[in-house]
Amino acid sequence: MNISDKSRKAMESLGLTGYEIKVYLALVESGKSTASEISKKSGVPYSKIYEVLNGLEDKGWSESDSSRPQKFFPRPPSSALEAMRMRIESGIKDNENLIIGELMPVYEKSGLRERPEIWVVRGMYNIAAKVNEIVQTCQQELLIALPQVVEDIARPVQPMLRILHDKGVKITVLVSEQTSPDTVRTISRIADVRLKNNMFGGGVIGDSRQVMILLGEGKSEVGKFEPIAIWAEHIGLAGFAKDYFHYLWADAASRDPNTTKN
Repeated sequence: MNISDKSRKAMESLGLTGYEIKVYLALVESGKSTASEISKKSGVPYSKIYEVLNGLEDKGWSESDSSRPQKFFPRPPSSALEAMRMRIESGIKDNENLIIGELMPVYEKSGLRERPEIWVVRGMYNIAAKVNEIVQTCQQELLIALPQVVEDIARPVQPMLRILHDKGVKITVLVSEQTSPDTVRTISRIADVRLKNNMFGGGVIGDSRQVMILLGEGKSEVGKFEPIAIWAEHIGLAGFAKDYFHYLWADAASRDPNTTKN
């Protein structure tokens, strides 16, 4: 069974070896098979086949039964990827708790400031990570202006917004009228929400201290267009951004997200 180079590289990026990919593809094509049959079908040496099959099973891509001889069969790609995603996220969370718990007190005690006062942030992933950082450190008030073009930023931080809401943090969100009704309804459960049309850019303000301002798209060093934002931990700039947010909020006073149609 042949797959595209892109799919093969995608599987390799998830940690599957070349032999594991060959064996999984053979399983998908043949269904339940013995180790000997899989070795012949995949071209993987029989001396390596059990090691490869065990690796696939550990990673959630295959299963086996207790028959004699033992037979192996593939798990659906969707199930295998979901299991892998959960393991990766769990591993990241464990490592995150360990590293932050041990190193953050040392970092804060040192008084180091490695970042400039104003920082240019490029790319959707970097912007989303920085927004998540602002959300995680917020303790009193969070203001979010979310134009429809960057609606994807809202999805990863929604669980954290729920945690902030439960802690008593005041959350206020201004969204574009083009934002999906499901997103508006979900955010409305944990924040004050109003709809505003013609928002050019957007931003996030945490505790009147940190601010992220979305500027639109610009050309990167390699010539590609990517989202650009500026981040600052600056009371003056955050205060200016907060005043502008309240100006937009007042102009959207008549909007009611509860009337958004399905």
